[in-house]
Amino acid sequence: MTRIDVVPAKGANPLVRFVYRLSRRQFGRDMDPIAVYAHAPGLLIGYGMFEQATGKQHRVDERLKVLAETKAAAVVNCEFCCDIASSIAREAGVTEQQLLALPRYRESDEFTALERLVLDYATAISRTPTTVTDELFAAMREHFDERQLVELTNVIALENMRARFNSAFDMTPAGFSKGMVCVVPEAIAEPVSAAANAA
Repeated sequence: MTRIDVVPAKGANPLVRFVYRLSRRQFGRDMDPIAVYAHAPGLLIGYGMFEQATGKQHRVDERLKVLAETKAAAVVNCEFCCDIASSIAREAGVTEQQLLALPRYRESDEFTALERLVLDYATAISRTPTTVTDELFAAMREHFDERQLVELTNVIALENMRARFNSAFDMTPAGFSKGMVCVVPEAIAEPVSAAANAA
């Protein structure tokens, strides 16, 4: 469910239908974020190309990237993203114990020192405003070269974009983690009302 109607495949332009087919092949189902983006086909195609380019980067360990994305989804408070990220994380080798421990990762023995550092980085990027300190970035540089830093930062920033887009349209979980452990959103911020903006 979303706040606006999705674009049905029937009657959509050929490029949109092609993206729908690719999405079904990858996820086994229609995806609401893609069907909402389809209202602006040019953006949908550009977004899809960005996702494809991101998926072809492999200088950083996939498990670390997935952990970072999952943490970002939880920090930004996107239920849809937490659902799909938890499923992808399990496929990448993240354990259910780690998913359960993610909200308190700093105190958990489930994570290595490097994993905790990457989770610190994902958390700092995903806060509003971002809180990446010189000290944190210097610690990251001890483990990652510049190309790896760009790759890792990109996946975290992309997850932030996904989560904020999906949350704005109030997309509900799609059942990717149904019956399994699923990360939950970590913080519920006070909503901004139209009246507050008008004041």
